[in-house]
Amino acid sequence: MSSENADAGTENDLSVWDVVVVGAGPAGASAAHAAAVAGRRVLLLEKAELPRYKTCGGGIIGPSRDSLPPGFELPLRDRVHAVTFSMNGKLTRTRRSKQMLFGLINRPEFDQGLVEAAQKAGAELRTGATVSRVEQHGSSVPDRRTVAVVLSDGETVLARAVVGADGSASRIGAHVGVKLDQVDLGLEAEIPVPATVAEDWAGRVLIDWGPIPGSYGWVFPKGDTLTVGVISARGEGAATKRYMEDFVARLGLAGFEPAVSSGHLTRCRSDDSPLSRGRVLVCGDAAGLLEPWTREGISFALRSGRLAGEWAVKVAESHDAVDARRQALNYAFAIKAGLGVEMAVGRRMLAAFERRPMLLHLAITSLRPAWNAFADITRGATSLGELVRTHPLAQRALSALDRD
Repeated sequence: MSSENADAGTENDLSVWDVVVVGAGPAGASAAHAAAVAGRRVLLLEKAELPRYKTCGGGIIGPSRDSLPPGFELPLRDRVHAVTFSMNGKLTRTRRSKQMLFGLINRPEFDQGLVEAAQKAGAELRTGATVSRVEQHGSSVPDRRTVAVVLSDGETVLARAVVGADGSASRIGAHVGVKLDQVDLGLEAEIPVPATVAEDWAGRVLIDWGPIPGSYGWVFPKGDTLTVGVISARGEGAATKRYMEDFVARLGLAGFEPAVSSGHLTRCRSDDSPLSRGRVLVCGDAAGLLEPWTREGISFALRSGRLAGEWAVKVAESHDAVDARRQALNYAFAIKAGLGVEMAVGRRMLAAFERRPMLLHLAITSLRPAWNAFADITRGATSLGELVRTHPLAQRALSALDRD
């Protein structure tokens, strides 16, 4: 059968999904929601059973709130109005805000809510479905408009477009050829605490600039549980583990048994890393999209997922490889024009922080403009990229740090 006849034969074949999304985290659920809202047949594949635990601080900043599906109610565990900063346990200072800076969630509840929003929009969910590979050529692919998603049990699912949102160790990312520029190791513990301890932390988080260049630790309160973690560059595993142990002990939490202890690698894309291949797009952690300095990934997942879902619809509608390529390039342009700019500034901030952590600590704890900038970014009133682009003082300060 010629490819043209194959195209005609499968045009209205209900066995071919318009969009298949791999991974049901915030990026995948957002992509599925966006494609389903557009009226397309969407299948969301997730290898785990939901809800499932995910290593993550669970901070929901302004850009995350702005990217949620309409009517989505955040399952907030706490609302943050104060931040305590310290330098490896020293020079501690707390800054406060009358307005909420950001919210805190547990990822199982949050992710489940996003998946349910995608389902309400019309997406179909399949859990326990592990994807082994995708194929855009070969015997499994009936025509040039179709992608074959091959599951670990041998089943093949056909789609007009595929969105890879399967996390930082993404198989879809490997298919696309995602290249990584920065890899970090995060260690985290969920520590149940007595009510008296929980009260001390209510509404306040701790950010501790750590002893390893580029590292920091955090305490995020969520009712009767504290999420405590540290992060630093991969390759510093032993030092990162010592930092975590010292951090927990210094906080007076060593006597409490964690409900969960976990580790996770975060990966940032390189500037020239692809975001698509043929009819396959990647988003979120699968694309290496996160903020390089803070390693904040939820807002990047939500925003890139929504864009991936919208452009996947356009890819699915493409009748030839040239048009599909054009739509995929438009997706890449949208990512680079927004999230890419933020990542570029984040890389500069990380480099400055690695060299002069004390300078940044003193600025944010002592200078009102620096604190106001931090508060505006967390609330979503601006972004790192927007701040540097529009504020001459921020431009001069970052340029001075670059030269330092």
